[in-house]
Amino acid sequence: MSQLLSRRTFLQTSAAAVGTAAVAAAQDAPRPLFDISIAQWSHNRAFFGRPGVEKKDPLKFAEIAKTDYQIAAVEYVNQFYREKKADQAYLRDLKKVADDNAVRSVLIMCDGEGNLGNPVEAQRVTAVDNHKRWVEWAKFLGCHSIRVNAASNWNLGFEETKKLAADGLRRLTEFATTHEINVIVENHGGLSSHGGWLAGVMRLVNLPRCGTLPDFGNFNIGKVTGIDMTSYDRYRGVDELMPFAKGVSAKSHDFNAAGNETATDYRRMLDIVLNKHRFRGFIGIEYEGGRLSEADGIRATKRLLETVRAELAAKK
Repeated sequence: MSQLLSRRTFLQTSAAAVGTAAVAAAQDAPRPLFDISIAQWSHNRAFFGRPGVEKKDPLKFAEIAKTDYQIAAVEYVNQFYREKKADQAYLRDLKKVADDNAVRSVLIMCDGEGNLGNPVEAQRVTAVDNHKRWVEWAKFLGCHSIRVNAASNWNLGFEETKKLAADGLRRLTEFATTHEINVIVENHGGLSSHGGWLAGVMRLVNLPRCGTLPDFGNFNIGKVTGIDMTSYDRYRGVDELMPFAKGVSAKSHDFNAAGNETATDYRRMLDIVLNKHRFRGFIGIEYEGGRLSEADGIRATKRLLETVRAELAAKK
């Protein structure tokens, strides 16, 4: 055997060994405590094309997430696709953008499709039907859930609105289950921002594919007849909703000089989410602030999540 051949064989063998070791190391590396996704609403001004903001194409959302923020998981918002709801070709293009950029489609946030807790049964059924197309979109895109609102006529009272919301959610979840899609509810105003009320709705529905999307900041109840509070403690609320959580929304508005969110103690909140409730799914960035640009707010939220994730991992 020539020296050249021996050297080539040695190099090939060494390269193979290094490659095998790298794969083994990657397999042995601990998974992060949670994965980070980005909610499309974080760029709502850009996707809506608001004055003074460079307009972005909703079709390119997954590409923007990966290229601009190095985030490989996205949460769509149906408001940016309402005119395309029946356009199968557009849906295929949306999936192609995600696939081409190796981005995971996590969920679709659905608004404006009617109140699932409407006191009029016919209108409640219509609201359920309006959401069904988004279930089909979620299935095609590879999402695990659609996010909905458990809205009702809040002045009908605590218990009655729970029953109404549970009825609409049960009907929708039964349909979504046939598509292997979850229906998850965000605390999003009115009694849905009362942690005890929404947890009670979940217990009434009592279906494995119906759950919650706890949002760190959406605990403004407003004025509701018979309710003696206009806001709900965010830490208590998230704690109450986490047993049903299939995702988490990291709401942010502003940051101090140390990089911490000014309204929510992320360390306290993530301790509840990760340590108390052992959640290990996606936590989505949802920046809604006005002082920082959307891009800077997204990056600041991502840095904070990564910092706290590393701190908590180091304590394991």
